[in-house]
Amino acid sequence: METSGERLDRFLLHRYPWLDRPTIHQLIAAGHIRLEGPHARRAAKGTRLAAGDTLTLRDIPEPEDLQPRANPDLPLAVAYEDEVLLAFSKPAGQPTHPLRHDETGTLVNAMLARYPQLAAIGESPLFPALLHRLDTQTSGLVLAAKTPGAYAALRGQFRRFLVEKHYTALVHGRVDTPGRLEAPLMHQTRTPCKMAVVRSSAAVAASEQFAAATAWKPLQTGVAQTLLDVTIFTGVTHQIRAHLAHIGHPIVGDALYGSPAANAPRHWLHASRVHLCHPAHGKSMILQAPLPDDWPPCP
Repeated sequence: METSGERLDRFLLHRYPWLDRPTIHQLIAAGHIRLEGPHARRAAKGTRLAAGDTLTLRDIPEPEDLQPRANPDLPLAVAYEDEVLLAFSKPAGQPTHPLRHDETGTLVNAMLARYPQLAAIGESPLFPALLHRLDTQTSGLVLAAKTPGAYAALRGQFRRFLVEKHYTALVHGRVDTPGRLEAPLMHQTRTPCKMAVVRSSAAVAASEQFAAATAWKPLQTGVAQTLLDVTIFTGVTHQIRAHLAHIGHPIVGDALYGSPAANAPRHWLHASRVHLCHPAHGKSMILQAPLPDDWPPCP
């Protein structure tokens, strides 16, 4: 393999294809990769390799080392289960899945303690069996497949936008009528973890735009806040949060998208129900998760 001029982290990705970039950066930062020779030293992330360079690599994880760890100490709320399908009710504050193999506080860690066989299902070891994810502070339904066949069938439904996902959101302001917004989203350059509505499609590369459609209808209208039933037909990161903020009704407690309620314990968004076709018999079904006990009233 020609390596002259190649960045060290890219070389390691080619050499160890089961490792992801964050794991490689962690290994480099911990001093597990050294450049040998007259000027032997710990390698740095941006190091560019030259012809003839010699590397010493220590404690490189094998594929089996990167599996998420089961955590039986975490609670797991099962909202639905049959032979091929699972639905969990994820609490707010819990990540859906680990970003590193040594994390143990996620829904996946709880799931594998009860369903260890699910570790082999799916396309990513850190995201086994799950069909979608929720933001850490969003509560509610997360679906998982119990067999490879069910996983493939349900992933196909998600890719074709056949799964209808409903959320309950408490937003600022009065919303008296139903509405719908079809507006692509993009990553904000100044705040990478934040999404923004694309205001001029011609000014943004097509590869950087993500089509997004969101609909809503009021369930309860208060003096200063409204409880909405929100439906999304796509699954873009922060889609509901960004779209509702764009129309002037940010979710209560969502400081990232402009909520003034800085003292709220979290943003009030809940994945309440999902409409799909069962992967085994093909019949339409609805799965639901009730609002959590700490959900606030609509003032």
